[in-house]
Amino acid sequence: MTSGVKYGLGRTLPHLAGVILGFGLMIAIVGLGLDILFERFPQILPVMRVAGAVYMIWLALKIALAKPISEVEAGGRPIGFLAAAGFQWVNPKAWVMALSALATYAGVVDGYTSSVLFIAGLCALIAIPCSGVWMVFGASLRRLLMDPRVVRPFNWTMAALLVASSRRPCSNRA
Repeated sequence: MTSGVKYGLGRTLPHLAGVILGFGLMIAIVGLGLDILFERFPQILPVMRVAGAVYMIWLALKIALAKPISEVEAGGRPIGFLAAAGFQWVNPKAWVMALSALATYAGVVDGYTSSVLFIAGLCALIAIPCSGVWMVFGASLRRLLMDPRVVRPFNWTMAALLVASSRRPCSNRA
């Protein structure tokens, strides 16, 4: 969304493509190889969950306190395809989603490898409209988000939604 706001649709497309393909590739590689690491060292997963939660809170604070677009440095260029694809490997949100999808669905059907590849492809396909909507949303709000009176409540709302969306669902409570 931020890239869409800062650079518009056309200049953000390589970034979008990198996120989509990078995330799908990450799921495939994790599912077809790195899962062994998690099986041998299961204590890594809770640490990753906590680190992911801390990162999400930090990111929410950065969003809440972000300045209006007019106060952001002018110029610059958006993240390119390779950088966006590579960023998935250090993005805690991507790790949380990838590990959740694999833990929930891999091996549910016959053929672990086929199910991992199916999940990777499906997640990449789902990322197209999901990330694309955010890009369009950002580009369409560019003028509006230049107004400090609008950007502050918008940023706080987006930060609250990020924290709410990263909250783990409650177990069956009566």
